[in-house]
Amino acid sequence: MGMWALLDAMWEMPAEKRIFGAVLLFSWTVYLWETFLAQRQRRVYKTTTHVPLELGQIMDSETFEKSRLYQLDKSTFSFWSGLYSEVEGTLILLFGGIPYLWRLSGRFCGYAGFGPEYEITQSLVFLLLATLFSALTGLPWSLYNTFVIEEKHGFNQQTLGFFMKDAIKKFVVTQCILLPVSSLLLYIIKIGGDYFFIYAWLFTLVVSLVLVTIYADYIAPLFDKFTPLPEGKLKQEIEVMAKSIDFPLTKVYVVEGSKRSSHSNAYFYGFFKNKRIVLFDTLLEEYSVLNKDIQEESGMEPRNDGEGDSEEIKAKVKNKKQGCKNEEVLAVLGHELGHWKLGHTVKNIIISQMNSFLCFFLFAVLIGRKELFVAFGFNDSQPTLIGLLIIFQFIFSPYNEVLSFCLTVLSRRFEFQADAFAKKLGKAKDLYSALIKLNKDNLGFPVSDWLFSMWHYSHPPLLERLQALKNSKQD
Repeated sequence: MGMWALLDAMWEMPAEKRIFGAVLLFSWTVYLWETFLAQRQRRVYKTTTHVPLELGQIMDSETFEKSRLYQLDKSTFSFWSGLYSEVEGTLILLFGGIPYLWRLSGRFCGYAGFGPEYEITQSLVFLLLATLFSALTGLPWSLYNTFVIEEKHGFNQQTLGFFMKDAIKKFVVTQCILLPVSSLLLYIIKIGGDYFFIYAWLFTLVVSLVLVTIYADYIAPLFDKFTPLPEGKLKQEIEVMAKSIDFPLTKVYVVEGSKRSSHSNAYFYGFFKNKRIVLFDTLLEEYSVLNKDIQEESGMEPRNDGEGDSEEIKAKVKNKKQGCKNEEVLAVLGHELGHWKLGHTVKNIIISQMNSFLCFFLFAVLIGRKELFVAFGFNDSQPTLIGLLIIFQFIFSPYNEVLSFCLTVLSRRFEFQADAFAKKLGKAKDLYSALIKLNKDNLGFPVSDWLFSMWHYSHPPLLERLQALKNSKQD
């Protein structure tokens, strides 16, 4: 009988106490589940000290050990940073950090002559302070990750000055987008009447499409240097491949990722008939930006013709363990273009917009519930921004976890399909060697705990991808 009495007592608690308790309980449940998974994966890093048989051809023992130690360091870091952020979030809730920040924002507005009727102005001050707080508390973690872990394992290419300038730039650009967009969204919710959720959803749809359109041309270049891929064999082959699958390619860029890190990547972007491909310089074995870096390091004047590099510099470039051969780069692009040809990009956009519409609809249903505000310390006011925060971040968290897991599973399916697409283009052999090289360049650890990888990996484990490329049978 005791157990039922306890449940009864909990049920007797006021609704706002139940809501608050449930939010905290769920947050810690997720945290403990993820910590349990991370410990399982950590055990794999600790105990798998020799290259497993099936990897013999793929990874030498030196790289294997390097990647094992890198992943161990990363897992220790993510344990402490995860614990910190869970405790920080809990303390903010328990000690009323959100209503405190709201009152503080109101005070600042008051000093500037804006009364409580200027709710949107107060909301913008709140957002500015909240993002400033999270940027400052996240900074030591980010510094440690970049200058201790990434540095120790040979990935970091940033100086402290570059890092700080970058962080400030990111903060300013974020505010320039976040504040105007939020004020318009709040205004639409305020004046939208009964069907405000439809207008709010349409507005966020338009904003996300505009951001995708301008991101690569106007936002990304604020942080990284983009140069058109020089005329030559690689560019020709990319154009031929794009044409063969009717990909409306307009430009190919190389981004100077090597200024930040020696991790590598490739992606495409753009709407309709205006697609661009972006390759990281760290992906391209033959790309000259790295040579220039090395020339400058060795005190030589960089030459514009790209000819006549000394043997010593060539050797140094080779030692940078960098990138893939042209055929492998094409295979990686074959995979990326597979995502486009198979409609993965469009499917992802449709899923995210359906989700967004559903969330705004449920928000409209819940926003009138006073107990949601009281639960988080808002006894006498119900600001729209706070409603968005409470409902989207806290009330939807169980739904968000389930959705995120389903999207991870879907993403793995898409990756297999894109690999199979590259294989159809006759790129199986090159993609096989490219995946091995990229795994080596990025010090990926090829052994994973099944539960950890199922929950976290948006890409299938390396061995499974290689196996699928080897098999002649296609799904």
